[in-house]
Amino acid sequence: MNLEQFKEIKERIEALYNYLKIEEKKTKIKELESKTLEPNFWDDPSNAQSILKQISSIKVWTEAYDKVNGLFNDLEVAFEFFKTGDLSEKELEEYRNNVLKALEELEFKNMLSEEEDAMSCIMNINAGSGGTESQDWASMLMRMYIMYAEKHGYKVSMIDEQIGDVAGIKSATLEIEGEYAYGYLKSETGVHRLVRISPFDANAKRHTSFASVFVYPLVNDDIEIEINPADLEWDTFRASGAGGQHVNRTESAVRVKHIPTGIIVECQQERSQHQNRDKAIKLLQSRLYALEVEKRMAEKAKLESTKKKIEWGSQIRNYVFHPYKLIKDLRTDVETSNVQAVMDGDLDDFIKAYLMEFGSKN
Repeated sequence: MNLEQFKEIKERIEALYNYLKIEEKKTKIKELESKTLEPNFWDDPSNAQSILKQISSIKVWTEAYDKVNGLFNDLEVAFEFFKTGDLSEKELEEYRNNVLKALEELEFKNMLSEEEDAMSCIMNINAGSGGTESQDWASMLMRMYIMYAEKHGYKVSMIDEQIGDVAGIKSATLEIEGEYAYGYLKSETGVHRLVRISPFDANAKRHTSFASVFVYPLVNDDIEIEINPADLEWDTFRASGAGGQHVNRTESAVRVKHIPTGIIVECQQERSQHQNRDKAIKLLQSRLYALEVEKRMAEKAKLESTKKKIEWGSQIRNYVFHPYKLIKDLRTDVETSNVQAVMDGDLDDFIKAYLMEFGSKN
């Protein structure tokens, strides 16, 4: 490492300090923490929890910055030892690599700066036309996302699942809980195209299948979305799939339609109709919030006409299993021949490339 490289790292860290408003964030943390010391802090549990959440969400940034800055201080000392001949070039490179790794992680995370990015998310997967082929493809995508979520420490719950006639699924709704689940998985919204030799075709012909994925943020208690009960149309039905005899023989599953927007939400996750109604309202609030996010994205796309056009629901990725193996993202041109790894949930390269090109950044 030379002096120019050292200065470049220092400048990047200083730029992040200003852009992330670290000083302002630390002041805010002190203000909020002083409130937690007040005698009547827990008199309003809901407000207390909200304040603790705010502190936690701000500390994500300040602690990450402090980590980078601490590693840089170590590098600065190591660089002085290197110049006096008391440290080898190999040892200095180790210090430099540690700083760069943490710095790049923070710069990457800086692209997830929208309010909704830190939220958990809801993922809808729907098979396209094509019957069994597309339904099998939809179930393969569902498995891929479940494996991705589990590898990243997220909790996955099945909210609704419509089993295919022969194989696979017609549709599925997953709840993926964890910090920045939406920020990372929002890149998966769109149409996914598969080309392969069909296992359901006795003539072993090549088939093309489609499935759509829609990801939207799961609103938390800090965000108020008002819904007029008069705008809702409710329906009940028997739940399908796993859940025991009670679930399958009673009309515990619910379906609600929001008349002004036409949004329809189904939920059969819980055992009781009352619990499913509460969950359906939560999902509907999240969908309505997602509409506002989509409007903001559309406005942003107009302002950033030099970037590739972003459209929710457009084809985003091709998965070719035959005659060769290749998965290619049509928005970023990132591709890989390691098909099995991707189908086992290794989506980081695709997600990172999407955020690098379309994410919020300085």
